[in-house]
Amino acid sequence: MRYSSEHKKETRERIVRAASRHVRRRGSNGVAIADLMSKLDLTHGGFYKHFHSKEQLLREAIANAFAEQDSKFNEVMRSARPGSELKALIEHYLSLEHCAGPADGCPMAALASEVQRFPRGVRLEIDKALKRRVKSTAKFLPGRTEEERERNCMALLAGMIGTVNVARALVDQGARQRVLEAAKDFYVNSFCR
Repeated sequence: MRYSSEHKKETRERIVRAASRHVRRRGSNGVAIADLMSKLDLTHGGFYKHFHSKEQLLREAIANAFAEQDSKFNEVMRSARPGSELKALIEHYLSLEHCAGPADGCPMAALASEVQRFPRGVRLEIDKALKRRVKSTAKFLPGRTEEERERNCMALLAGMIGTVNVARALVDQGARQRVLEAAKDFYVNSFCR
């Protein structure tokens, strides 16, 4: 049975979205093609009608994850009172909800310890996404020059990613919340003057 090009496009997008959530939840090794396709009621062989390789799917899944997160970042900033955008972003990122939901959250927080082992093409996708994030967020940070604001933004993002990783490692919910709150207070007081 032949499917329309629109159906093929929709199927490909379903696969990418599912892989995006799956890789954030379980890591890159957790994405078994047969398992992923089965969960979508698709055949393993059908995968190769959409992708040349698992690496291609991983690149697209990572790009999708960053696009989803960028959309959330933009919504948080649009909803914030003028002048409080960065504070709103910090509070959103360092929330218990974000911490509890790696499959729907920031791909860097979900995959930070694995990225160095990803294929070069996937890491290049991550580099591009991080550069876009720094460019779009840096304007809200203090600094006399764009370069200084971007430097501060990189430090903030790296710190928040690390904070979420530490908080996720903690079993005790109270300890997790204390880590998030301490970092939130530190970053708001350091960058939101």
